Amino acid sequence: MLNSYFLNGAKGEQNLLQSLVNEQLRMYGVEVYYIPRKYITTNTVIREVIESKFDSAYPIEAYVDSYEGYGGQGTLLSKFGIEDKDDLTLIISKERYEDYITPLIKNVPNIELAERPKEGDIIFFPLGDRLFEIKFVEHEQPFYQLKKTYVYELRCELFRYEDEVLDTGVEEIDEQIEQIGHIQTLTLLGSTDVSGAAATATVCPSGSVNKIYIKDMGNAYKSQPVIGFSSAPAGGTTASGIASITYDYIGCGGEKGGKIETINLINAGCGYTVEPAISITGGGGLGAGATAGITTSGSIQFVTVTDGGSGYISPPTVTIAAPASGERATGISTLSATGIVTAVYVTYGGIGYTSAPSVTITAPAADSANAGTGSYIFNEVITGQTSGTTARVKEWDATTNKLEISIVDGSFSKGERVVGEDSGASFVISSVQEFDEVTAFADNDTIETEADAIIDFTETNPWGMP
Repeated sequence: MLNSYFLNGAKGEQNLLQSLVNEQLRMYGVEVYYIPRKYITTNTVIREVIESKFDSAYPIEAYVDSYEGYGGQGTLLSKFGIEDKDDLTLIISKERYEDYITPLIKNVPNIELAERPKEGDIIFFPLGDRLFEIKFVEHEQPFYQLKKTYVYELRCELFRYEDEVLDTGVEEIDEQIEQIGHIQTLTLLGSTDVSGAAATATVCPSGSVNKIYIKDMGNAYKSQPVIGFSSAPAGGTTASGIASITYDYIGCGGEKGGKIETINLINAGCGYTVEPAISITGGGGLGAGATAGITTSGSIQFVTVTDGGSGYISPPTVTIAAPASGERATGISTLSATGIVTAVYVTYGGIGYTSAPSVTITAPAADSANAGTGSYIFNEVITGQTSGTTARVKEWDATTNKLEISIVDGSFSKGERVVGEDSGASFVISSVQEFDEVTAFADNDTIETEADAIIDFTETNPWGMP
């Protein structure tokens, strides 16, 4: 039996020792930020964390027990690149944590343990400007001096970012993930990026191709074949055309290629007295065939784009004025990735034109609809107003109207408006680049593309039996 006259573990002695510990930590420690993890989504079977979030940070003094520098394996060079394996050991006051941090987080949703530091939370270490993840919390060293413990020892490893939300409101912490993770790029339309395109038509008085008839769509075309026309008679102009490929038939797609759907006219030619022969070569396919029809009266020979305009989301409608007597010509337009009309192809040359008709290209949406306003803020949530897709802002370049985003939930579509939750910035999407072109070592898209070329996942069972 212990001697009852010696009060080993008296409350006053324990409080004195805790106060001394607290004082030493304030004198010799470093102010770090404790960042608790919120478990947004977990696997119900093995409790794997699917989605987590860090949106609060609490400064607290800590003693750096790794007095010889970072521990662990250090910097490793492997075939996958350079990887840091640094460890860090910190000591914090048990009383300070329980009196300061616990009350602030104990009633916060999705925080599973508030009474003590827990594995999976992260620490911002300002001396190295780095984030460390807590891997183990030792709470029994020193071992029950005066029948009580006074500190937590946090054994940490360098934090590996995996698209978690890090939005604490502390700039020096949040900027740690500014250019890491999978980054998509949206090109947006500004208020000065919208203008209509214009074009003019040229008429051939006689002997131009006014229609192409597909006789056989062929098979296995993986790229556009070359379209050739037999030469026009002396003094005439030889026609030229361009093919479009469709994959909308059974047996098309992937390595199987596609079929030729239409052949449109770049130049309908002029001076033909008989229908020219059409050759279709290249493109990896075979079997396609087509014939041409010509007109002996005036027909549209070609359309020239005089102003490509800007701000188009989809190819605009082309309207060619009808002749005084005969049949109206038709055409289609093509767009560049930046929303500029690059060409107008003739789909039907019409009949009876005696002079060049006017060509009208539908203007893009009105400036008032596409005008961009505001400036997006780093880490804020943006939402697509049509698709409902959400993402986090990585970087906004107001000069080029490029918006870099990550943690994308859904798929943004061209033409929809994206609005910033905090900034109120609002712009219309001109184009979407889902592949990461920002991160220097983001090869996952390339690997996936190459893998898809090897295995056709459109099959029911690409591994063997159906």
